[in-house]
Amino acid sequence: MADRPLVALAAQAVSPNAASDTAGTAAPALPDARTWDLLFGASFLSAVEQQALSAVARVRPVAAGNEVFGHQDAARSLVALQRGDVALGFRTADGAFHVERPVHGTAWLDQSSAWLGDCHSMDARASGDAVVIELPCAELQRQAELHPNLALRLVASLAREVQALAANTHELMHKDAPARFAAWLLQRCPPADPSSRRAVVRLGERKRDIASQLAITPETLSRLMRSLSRQGVISVAGYTVQVLDLPGLRGIAQAV
Repeated sequence: MADRPLVALAAQAVSPNAASDTAGTAAPALPDARTWDLLFGASFLSAVEQQALSAVARVRPVAAGNEVFGHQDAARSLVALQRGDVALGFRTADGAFHVERPVHGTAWLDQSSAWLGDCHSMDARASGDAVVIELPCAELQRQAELHPNLALRLVASLAREVQALAANTHELMHKDAPARFAAWLLQRCPPADPSSRRAVVRLGERKRDIASQLAITPETLSRLMRSLSRQGVISVAGYTVQVLDLPGLRGIAQAV
């Protein structure tokens, strides 16, 4: 009996809106333990809590370029990205999409709007083929009532998101453009030996989208790249940034 809801949900994993994009393909698998751990960070879930989440989870594929949700859509579920890339931003009246924040799976896309009974705060568009997890708020609330520790995990996850947004707001308000760009590059440097002085960052976004995230113009971003290149901190070739002086880049990022 315990497996029955999971089987039923797996059969329903592809939403009607996505059916035309996924005809002839198998429905994505339900999230595994690693996916839940990545979403909930330090608040590792017990096996019972993971099962409670999987019992209500709905998984659907989203083809590249398609909308995951819109800012005028009523939010009835917490939404996470299981794998792939999604851009959060706003679509203007002329159809242009302005990226404010790229999200790489596995990560939350919107875990707050549904609790407020509100619309999503932003538009979300798949940058490439993606798989999205939806946790219907009403069903999740019932699971949280049955498993009080799960409710605490959800609160902790929301708190981490608020903390991250507060840190990002602080940087935008108190750091100058070179410091913000240096910090942005450091966040995208792959883990390296602490003594290493070099790293490689591959840019997967257009310059105007990167500039939008940093609250600067594309022209300012180009000037920053040239300035850091002249200082010998980075070198840029196409969509590849070679970080030549990691300590120097950290020093610029820490400037206030």
